[in-house]
Amino acid sequence: MTPEFVVDLATRTLRTALLLALPPLLAGLLVGVGVSLVQAMTQIQEQTLVFVPKMLVVALVLLLFAPWMLQVLTAFAAQIFLHFPAYVRAPLP
Repeated sequence: MTPEFVVDLATRTLRTALLLALPPLLAGLLVGVGVSLVQAMTQIQEQTLVFVPKMLVVALVLLLFAPWMLQVLTAFAAQIFLHFPAYVRAPLP
């Protein structure tokens, strides 16, 4: 394994993880900002008010994006397993 290979594999892994985490995180961010704006306009300072809508929206986004997320993760795992012999090749003496 060369250092370039390890860096490339780590980059692809982090890119895939970011791609999978982006939809629920973005939905939670948008709902959090929206509820915070409503709280600021109505001067309601309840910290737990943001929690329930955020949980519901993140759960809904996970349900909606689950097939796509599973497809991306399966494709990445298949690529890893397909090229596994090249990953564990013994170094030359």
